[in-house]
Amino acid sequence: MPGLAYLNRSPDKSIHEWVRERALAWLPLVSYTEDQGNKNSAIEDEETIVRILEAQANDENAVDENGNIEGDGAEAEASAQNVTPTVDMSIEKLRDFDYLLSNFYTVDSSTMIGPDQLNADDLLSRSMKIDNATGGPKVLIFHTHSQEEFVDSTPGDPATSIVGVGEYLTQLLNERGIETIHDTGVYDIINGQLDRSNAYENAEASVRPIIEANPTIEVAIDLHRDGVAEGTHLVTEINGKPTAKIMYFNGLSRTRTNGDIDYLYNPYIQDNLAFSLQMQLASETLYPGFTRHIYLRAYRYNLHLLPKSLLIEAGAQTNTVEEMMNAMEVLADTLEHVILED
Repeated sequence: MPGLAYLNRSPDKSIHEWVRERALAWLPLVSYTEDQGNKNSAIEDEETIVRILEAQANDENAVDENGNIEGDGAEAEASAQNVTPTVDMSIEKLRDFDYLLSNFYTVDSSTMIGPDQLNADDLLSRSMKIDNATGGPKVLIFHTHSQEEFVDSTPGDPATSIVGVGEYLTQLLNERGIETIHDTGVYDIINGQLDRSNAYENAEASVRPIIEANPTIEVAIDLHRDGVAEGTHLVTEINGKPTAKIMYFNGLSRTRTNGDIDYLYNPYIQDNLAFSLQMQLASETLYPGFTRHIYLRAYRYNLHLLPKSLLIEAGAQTNTVEEMMNAMEVLADTLEHVILED
């Protein structure tokens, strides 16, 4: 959980800091047990719940291009010459669970998924279209981790952070006739310090009222940037522009060790999976090489707010602001095809 590395620890650790360190020791992402024998949900005590919620808060931006945990150092730069689709996206192939899983997904060792959930016919039959004939906003963009910046960001300038990238995506969608709201709330700063321990809970407390006040909103996008090894550059070339690669990210509310996490219940998991898969296939069709594999992890990540909820990891800290802005142009076009066009 490399997000913990952002926190400065003094020799005299507070209880809060101690809990974080214990969370890291209790939930190591790489060395999760492979034993599938115990799949019954355990009754979690309060301390365990705190640990899992903190794991959720800190482990989402930690994978490189090949699905490795941050620090593995994989090189992910792509050239314009090698972005031709290399996978067969026919329905016959997609109906093969092993083929679908291996070609479009990376499953974190903390969780598991089976053919009942990754059923292509089910996921592709769920409509992700919005009703754009009625008035009111249709899309909400927010940032659970608003402090994420890029290699050439101006420190402290939101316009060059993930918030500025989200503002550009908002502008692009509005220009396409998809009315979009951008929530610029800050959920990962506590008492002036970076603190992600309750970022998802803080974000939900503010984002849910926005959705309730705007019942026409059908799509919620939590826009992040990934955290990768310094030698990894997630970039490709699209329309002659250097473009950051993106990754769709799903939480399954299930750990391999204890099964379903009841207190992170999400009634929309299948809709979330349908949305990310349809976005993945559209991305690969329209802009080959733009996306990484969909990443599946154990927790919920506020994807329970709406059926059409997306968590998107756009680029990483090694990308430039220009590469990120270029990626938003490609993402806006892909979104339009999935949620608006027939």
